[in-house]
Amino acid sequence: MSHDRIVYMANQIARAFKAKGEDAAIAETAHHIRSFWDPRMRAQLAAHLAAGGTGLDAAAKAAAERLGNA
Repeated sequence: MSHDRIVYMANQIARAFKAKGEDAAIAETAHHIRSFWDPRMRAQLAAHLAAGGTGLDAAAKAAAERLGNA
């Protein structure tokens, strides 16, 4: 899967939870990615984040960072 697609999906998930507030959106996005994404997809997200995370919105980027610390 392309990095563009990974970014799009992470941002889409974060937007879906945005109405709950920023902290909840970050936590729920991280939980969703951890629970439902294939390990290869999570690895692509981590690699994209390590390369700067271009295109990730703030909540999606924070969720990806949280996944790296889990």
